[in-house]
Amino acid sequence: MSAAARPLAWLLFAALLVVTLAPIGYRPVSAAPVSLERFGAFALLGFLFAAGYPRRRWQVLALTLAAAGLLEILQMLQPTRHGRVADFAVKAAGCGLGGLAALAIAHRRKAPEERG
Repeated sequence: MSAAARPLAWLLFAALLVVTLAPIGYRPVSAAPVSLERFGAFALLGFLFAAGYPRRRWQVLALTLAAAGLLEILQMLQPTRHGRVADFAVKAAGCGLGGLAALAIAHRRKAPEERG
């Protein structure tokens, strides 16, 4: 699973970077609430990075949280965007839940005798 997750994680990160820093008119819109979009995108990011780098889960959590914070800060450079602490909190929660989901799946995939 990690071989496929790594490139997908980096591609998603690049896509989030572009979407987050582009002018607001270029931001994709769905029927879902914006907070749910943010949460879902960063949960997937946290999941993919945690699945892609299973022996570095704490570093992955730190990286995804730092990325979420940095993207919020960088939005302040774009005149049509704004960074908010509340938006960061939603993204951070997504990162954490995604990482936990990857951990749970990895744990369930282990043979019962390995779990001890």
